[in-house]
Amino acid sequence: MTELHRDNDSAPATPARRVTGIGRLLIAVYGVLALAATGRSFVQIATKFHEAPLAYTLSALAAVVYILATVALVMRGGAWYRVAWVTIGFEMLGVLVVGTLSLVDPGLFPHDTVWSVYGRGYLFIPLVLPVLGMWWLAKHPLPARARTAAEDRAATA
Repeated sequence: MTELHRDNDSAPATPARRVTGIGRLLIAVYGVLALAATGRSFVQIATKFHEAPLAYTLSALAAVVYILATVALVMRGGAWYRVAWVTIGFEMLGVLVVGTLSLVDPGLFPHDTVWSVYGRGYLFIPLVLPVLGMWWLAKHPLPARARTAAEDRAATA
């Protein structure tokens, strides 16, 4: 059965597009990764930042990206949908760039980041998760009604 949400009493019910079924699992994995990356980066920065400032800063950046992606996947509306695409796209780029650099020039990252070696320290979940996230977003696009309302607001602003 499709879960329905009402934004207010006068608005018709609309399906909750990304927060059902596999979408809930995706959000849960993003949430767990956000907590793990946040905890890891906090401890790294608080205790040994001087040893690998680039790596630990990138871990903190990854944590922020995972937090923002989690929130964007949960929230409704065109703006949040776009934020989800941007954060997940950035996450994919980060995993590919940092993963490749960590293999090509290991000296750049004397300590692992969340995205080192394509997320090896996290069972390669950072490499697979953005692919699944982008697939999920593409499979659940904004309804035409939501796009039109957002475009109307942008045109009158």
